[in-house]
Amino acid sequence: MKNGAIGLGAVVALVVTGSAYAGPSTSRSSERPVSGTTCATFPADNYWHADIRTLPVHPRSREWLSHMSTGVDLHPDFGPSFGDGPNYGIPITVVRHSHRRVHVRFDYASESDRVRYPLGKDTRIEGGRRSDGDRHAIVVDRGVCKLFETFSTRERGGKWYAGSGAVWSLKSDRLRPDGWTSADAAGLPILPGLLRWNEVRARDIDHAIRFTTDVTSTHHIWPARHDAGSKRSRDYPPMGARFRLRASYHPSGFGPRAMAVVKAMKKYGLVLADNGSPWFFQGEQNAKWPDALVEQLKRIPARQFVAVDTSSLKVSKNSGATTP
Repeated sequence: MKNGAIGLGAVVALVVTGSAYAGPSTSRSSERPVSGTTCATFPADNYWHADIRTLPVHPRSREWLSHMSTGVDLHPDFGPSFGDGPNYGIPITVVRHSHRRVHVRFDYASESDRVRYPLGKDTRIEGGRRSDGDRHAIVVDRGVCKLFETFSTRERGGKWYAGSGAVWSLKSDRLRPDGWTSADAAGLPILPGLLRWNEVRARDIDHAIRFTTDVTSTHHIWPARHDAGSKRSRDYPPMGARFRLRASYHPSGFGPRAMAVVKAMKKYGLVLADNGSPWFFQGEQNAKWPDALVEQLKRIPARQFVAVDTSSLKVSKNSGATTP
């Protein structure tokens, strides 16, 4: 986020409030809804679902990667952890449409959606309520497929506070105003970039994956709306940059679920969405993440990625919709 905090060691959980719900379907939804809902993570034509295998390498790929610690392996920022868990990741809370809404006081109010948020005792916060990390909260209203996300979320004396907050319709491609942050430095939603256990278990991942690096530029590229970097030079990666795992990369010793993640990184890639540890990619908290899977994903080398030019995907500067 704006302060470059690294949300490591987060103790989080997925909570579904209430009984099963057979809610509305969308005309252009993908087939991988958020657990406990019928809500897809944005329409099928959305940027997060775009196939990038045939896109050209970005002209600045070499320069960006030279500032991104490509000598390391990727780090799955979820699952079993060393003394931080046993499980960590970013939480997802699912609520009914009737859930009580509360007023939230924002540190960055001018760039936040100042509506009432469905926060309460059931809301899970990244790292727990005593955390000094990013404290993201992601809440899905399953009744209308609306997404609420907050950063630096805290509750004191019955009142709610956050660094920033953003709201999206999961049925729409509409982007936030350019220049506005969200709960993420890039001004993008967090949810669609998280690996989720249900899709990895089914070996059916249909979206790009959110990741971080430590030094970024003071620029952003579509569909990102915001940046929080420290370098004016465009040779440093901007928020919104997208990276593709090389088609020639063929790991050995990976199980079928780890290979499904590798396949997704080749087809959909990684999206730079926040400042943090280099090549940390995010997933939901779920106690079912297998140790072996997480260990295998730690062996993917950063040097096997290239940045791609996504400009040809853009239909409109204010929309996340993409060309066929």
